[in-house]
Amino acid sequence: MKTLRVATCQFSVESDIVHNQKEVLRLMDRASADAADVAHFSECALSGYAGVEFPDMQSLDWDLLKRATREIQQRAKELKLWVLLGSTHQLSAGNKPHNSVYVINARGKIVNRYDKRFCTGTGGRTPTLDLQHYSPGNRNCVVRIKGITCGVLICYDYRFPELYRDLKREKVQIVFQSFHNARQTVVDDESYNIWKTIVPSTMSCRSAENHFWISANNSTTRLSRWGSFAVQPDGHIVGQLALHRSGVLFTEMEMRKDFFDAPGPWRNSAMNGQLHSGCLIDDPRSSDVSRL
Repeated sequence: MKTLRVATCQFSVESDIVHNQKEVLRLMDRASADAADVAHFSECALSGYAGVEFPDMQSLDWDLLKRATREIQQRAKELKLWVLLGSTHQLSAGNKPHNSVYVINARGKIVNRYDKRFCTGTGGRTPTLDLQHYSPGNRNCVVRIKGITCGVLICYDYRFPELYRDLKREKVQIVFQSFHNARQTVVDDESYNIWKTIVPSTMSCRSAENHFWISANNSTTRLSRWGSFAVQPDGHIVGQLALHRSGVLFTEMEMRKDFFDAPGPWRNSAMNGQLHSGCLIDDPRSSDVSRL
């Protein structure tokens, strides 16, 4: 049975790239010491998040960011550890960068990159929120790690089930979803906060709909509202880290065939456009919807 030991990592993402790099390296060492195959980091973990930790891309030191990334690649090579690193990817002059996750293999090479496709905001002539600072991506990121097919998504992508169905079509078995759910500008009433409700429940739903594992992490800043967690293919959250505390969640993601899969018998036909189970019948009492 194929298994991937995943280290879902969380720390307080800041505007200080040096701080972020030290935390990434520290948690990589911890992941390696506990025999993880993959260390997974949150959205913009290395660069910080434009519009949140720093005002705009003019504040971002690109040379420092690239040096820090290369040093993380070197550590990945030394540890023989795969790393999924949230950061910011520079584009050509005049174009806003991507909000990205670099996929670094156990030899320290960047083998793929996911660019967040659904950036928050209204777009148009006066984009808001993410779209003020970032260009959206346009493709899936699917890689094989130890023979297991893995996909990558970022934060607001979770609101769009079509992305998960697309990954299912590519036979993805594990989704690494990097969040930075720490955007609130005020501390909400602790008795009700939609983020701590909707994110875990949506990830459980996406997992059970598509029958794959999910690693979901978050920044631990004061305004974050849920700790990083992992979901198994039946939708059950199998572990979660504490709020506002740096840490690593270790999960043995086993490719078992016995996880409950309620939509399994009809998933493929539904994905191909047959939106019913069984066989339809031709009966006038079925087609006439206006009588008893």
